Amino acid sequence: MNTPTYEETVRVRLTEWERRLLKPPGLLERTSKTISTKINEKIPAKVHAAMTTAVKGIFRTVLFTLDFVPNSLPQIGLSLEETDEKALALVNTYKKIAAAEGAGTGAGGFALGLVDFPALIAIKMKCLFELAHLYGYSTRDYRERLFLLYVFQLAFSGREHKYGVYRVVREWDDIAARYPPGEKALESLDWEKLQQEYRDAIDFRKMLQLVPGIGAIVGAWANYGLLEELGDTAIHAFRLRRLNGRL
Repeated sequence: MNTPTYEETVRVRLTEWERRLLKPPGLLERTSKTISTKINEKIPAKVHAAMTTAVKGIFRTVLFTLDFVPNSLPQIGLSLEETDEKALALVNTYKKIAAAEGAGTGAGGFALGLVDFPALIAIKMKCLFELAHLYGYSTRDYRERLFLLYVFQLAFSGREHKYGVYRVVREWDDIAARYPPGEKALESLDWEKLQQEYRDAIDFRKMLQLVPGIGAIVGAWANYGLLEELGDTAIHAFRLRRLNGRL
């Protein structure tokens, strides 16, 4: 019996990942969503507004500037296995960075907890940009930056929203080919939907960070886990593109 190649093994893992990603929500997820909804109802409107503004600010920076673009050129010529190894090491580094940031702001109570919100998004985006370059995609192209936002949504959205986002990620190269060379398409993004889905996905963990006495521990735990989720989603998304043969 022939030993499967690395690419064949990855295809099996992608099938398993897709199954997990799209399976109906279980009891724990439905309960978490209910708790998140109740938490949202108790958060003052000005805090919701501040969160929306933070999300818009970071994502506009991602899309309309080159501030997050790595200095390194996209990696071309590496095998998928070599790229995956480098990607996993990169994600591990960013998990530690996020954990340290969460511990510091978690120890500072509510005010610093709000500061952590945009800071954590920035850390996540830096990680995504570096992963894109590792897999050979230049984020100087706005369409690649837009792809990263879909990956972000895929990692941090409710189950119903994930279905549509996954279709976009899975078919991205065909979709991107239809985008104009300019950046007008970016104005159609639903910022409110994006930040709501993101906030709902992280609320339970991040709100615990604001509890006096345990904030530092929870902050480190929450940020580490959120970077782990993002890294796993991004690596699978880039594997999918590479195996579709567009690079």
